[in-house]
Amino acid sequence: MNVIINAEIYTDGSCHTQHCIGAWASIVFIGNEKIILSGKEINTTHNRMELLAVINAVQYIQNNHPLIKEIRLVSDSQYVIGLIDRQFKFIKSNFKTKSGNDIRNIDLVKVLLELANRTNLQFVKIKAHQKQSEVINYNLEVDKICRKLVREAVKIA
Repeated sequence: MNVIINAEIYTDGSCHTQHCIGAWASIVFIGNEKIILSGKEINTTHNRMELLAVINAVQYIQNNHPLIKEIRLVSDSQYVIGLIDRQFKFIKSNFKTKSGNDIRNIDLVKVLLELANRTNLQFVKIKAHQKQSEVINYNLEVDKICRKLVREAVKIA
């Protein structure tokens, strides 16, 4: 019996700033299987969509493939990648800014950090909006999915 112990995720989020309508997308690879996850939100921001793409993909793997122990996460979001490096600072400050307010997106940041601590997540930063080449770029694919969902949602808003 072949047991898959790792997975790869590509994530992206997008938001129409005037309408505050956003979308997120993730492509999850488990072995030869490719799973596309996506969703839309209202009253949101770009960074919340980036966070939801990661959170939903990791939770999908944890809920459906509990034997997977390592996840390589590829994102163009410096915000998401940087959160992991700042987790000890957040914990030390009780997730507060210098002025005493909650950090932005505290609810989702806490979920992401909890997931990162329960799973061996390897974060890989990729350059955003690269040109298509002969090599398949799944970051471009999730970007296109997000932008399409936002455009469709704005049309009916």
